[in-house]
Amino acid sequence: MSDSDSIREKLDGLPPSSKFIYKTLERNGRMTQKALIEETMLSARTTRYGIKQLDDAGLLESSPALRDARQTCYGLALDGPDQRGYAKDVLVEAEWLAERLDEVRSDDPSLRLIEADTGDAYEDGHIPGAIKFGWLTHLTAENGRGVPEKGTFEESLGRHGITDESTVVLYGGESNWFAAYAYWLFKYFGHDDLYLLDGGRDYWVEAGYPTTTEIPSVTEREYDASGPFDHLRATRNDVERALAGDVTLLDVRSSEEFVGDVRAPPDGEGMPATMVGGHIPDSVHVPWSNIFDDDGWFKRRDELRAIYEAEGVATDDDVIVYCHVGERSALTWFVLSELLGYETVRNYDGSWSEWGNLVDAPIETE
Repeated sequence: MSDSDSIREKLDGLPPSSKFIYKTLERNGRMTQKALIEETMLSARTTRYGIKQLDDAGLLESSPALRDARQTCYGLALDGPDQRGYAKDVLVEAEWLAERLDEVRSDDPSLRLIEADTGDAYEDGHIPGAIKFGWLTHLTAENGRGVPEKGTFEESLGRHGITDESTVVLYGGESNWFAAYAYWLFKYFGHDDLYLLDGGRDYWVEAGYPTTTEIPSVTEREYDASGPFDHLRATRNDVERALAGDVTLLDVRSSEEFVGDVRAPPDGEGMPATMVGGHIPDSVHVPWSNIFDDDGWFKRRDELRAIYEAEGVATDDDVIVYCHVGERSALTWFVLSELLGYETVRNYDGSWSEWGNLVDAPIETE
């Protein structure tokens, strides 16, 4: 019996209110009881009964709501890649990781956890066993621009106890901005056994999972990168050629950045400003924030696909994504490539911090 047949059989034995709630969650993703009452217009008592019947049937899972951990958020059981329809199994949930913290804390290289971010959040408290990868210290070239050299990347990973056969889970703050960039960078250098923690550090902390200030001790290992794979990366020259070709340029920055009102991300403390504001001509604008629901989770596959299709970005397009320094565009690259299965997506890691400082580069502000 297939999973869908098993679910259908369980639903057949449940009251109409449970089926209605199930369909509502299937359509909208995770919701609190209050949100379910408002959406379905069922009474509180009927909603509670319907939720209990679904839970008893093993069709629901619950977790603290991201914005208010005092409330419970309900979703379909196994509401991961299989239920949300993602193209690839590349997300892990907080509960999955919490069950493996002993393994993460050990010096076994088979599973490594990395917090990728800027600032001092790691020092203030991180997931037990997590290794810190800083934006400027581990994820960029020595001058803070572009990707590191292959040898530098290999040395950095090996020094932190990671091998090319390690399963690596990445997370961070700011909706996983820099964790997504690290994911893209690892892929660029050929590391395939990769996962992103859905909800990132924000959800982990809000939900009350443990944190520590203890720095893990790891044994240095040997890392051999199979990349780089340049089909995942766009350079300035690629963007210049794209202006005259059949390539979709996708700007994922805020509206203020897109029209040139600001020359650095509003929330990007310490990021370099540019000489001019605006966007690359003929760019499609889909802000990175559109990919998340109200609780900070990635939206379902059908919802994500609709967002991009509404702006004319088709699955068979040749797409180049950009932002300011490549971190938010890496998040959109993750959605397009990994969650939606787009075949040709490149991240322009130079992004606006490069393009906006070029002399005579074409720019639009409307």
